[in-house]
Amino acid sequence: MMIDSILGRYLSLRFFKTIMTVFAGIVGMVYVFDFVEMLRRCNGMQGVTAGFVAVLSLLRTPSVAEQILPFCVLFGTMMAFLDLTRKLELIVARAAGVSVWQFLVPPVGIALLIGILSVTLFNPLSAVMKQHADAIETRLFGRSGQDKGDTTLWIRQKSVDGEAILRAAHASGAGTQLTSVTAYVYEPDGRFEERVEAKHAVLLPGVWELENAEISTPGEEARQVNTYMLATDLSPDRLGENFLTPDSVPFWSLPRLREESDTAGLDSTGFRLQYQTLLARPLLLVAMVLIAAAFSLRFFRFGGIGQMVGGGLGAGFVLYLLTKMVADLGGSGVLSTPVAAWSPAVVGSLLGALALLNTEDG
Repeated sequence: MMIDSILGRYLSLRFFKTIMTVFAGIVGMVYVFDFVEMLRRCNGMQGVTAGFVAVLSLLRTPSVAEQILPFCVLFGTMMAFLDLTRKLELIVARAAGVSVWQFLVPPVGIALLIGILSVTLFNPLSAVMKQHADAIETRLFGRSGQDKGDTTLWIRQKSVDGEAILRAAHASGAGTQLTSVTAYVYEPDGRFEERVEAKHAVLLPGVWELENAEISTPGEEARQVNTYMLATDLSPDRLGENFLTPDSVPFWSLPRLREESDTAGLDSTGFRLQYQTLLARPLLLVAMVLIAAAFSLRFFRFGGIGQMVGGGLGAGFVLYLLTKMVADLGGSGVLSTPVAAWSPAVVGSLLGALALLNTEDG
């Protein structure tokens, strides 16, 4: 027997409203905390106003919102189930012959819908906003992991002449103009060929042009040249993409960047893992719904509600930690990216369903 359409729409609306309310509340708190922290970091910087910091925090918040979305689904689902139980609505539904699996259809459907929309619509917007935020932060604080004001850039490329690694003290023009450049050039078979140092380098079609370069070859004396041409397959667009972190790449662009990284001989593991993780997100949200249901469908007259809620929150937190740990293993190459991305969602869903089978049908 399928759940009545009126009851299904009613439950779907209740779950959607509760999840979105929790999501809006937590994201609002994240924005306030980030705004205060950014004000502290920007304290004393000339030309940086509170309005500028507010916009920067607004650009940063969506990427954090994506990370906390599973918790919002968990909290929202538990709150909705507890409220329905407290008002005896679920008890009446059960008395009318509606099983737990039937009234789980609306929240599972809402979780799938939120997951799909977050991947296909929200993630591209969040990634673009994060790119702008990263560019502003680089200008203010230097690149991530560097000291404040350090603008050193590293570029790894692979061309018909072999691989090369470029280090520049500063870059402008979207990375096409470099200052204080050192290039480490390798043969196609991987043997080190020479080191080239130049004051300036400009990206032209198919080549880097290094001006007033000093070339150091093993076993030979260093020599000076006015211009040194280093072959490259980088374009201005692709050069900018080399500085993107996987979480700042829109979902629809991840397959292309993965293929281009493979073609250029670069490590594409991060892009592969991010793509698979986004694909697995709807199932991860379903897992959160099943876990929430397993810990929040207890009748209030039986007592122990606080322990049940605490157990649900603890289970969700453990699943989140498992997701991060497995993602780290996938990023380091210990696990394949599909296994690293999908295993937490699959395991969480199975454990949630098993807990429901034990409490409801056992």
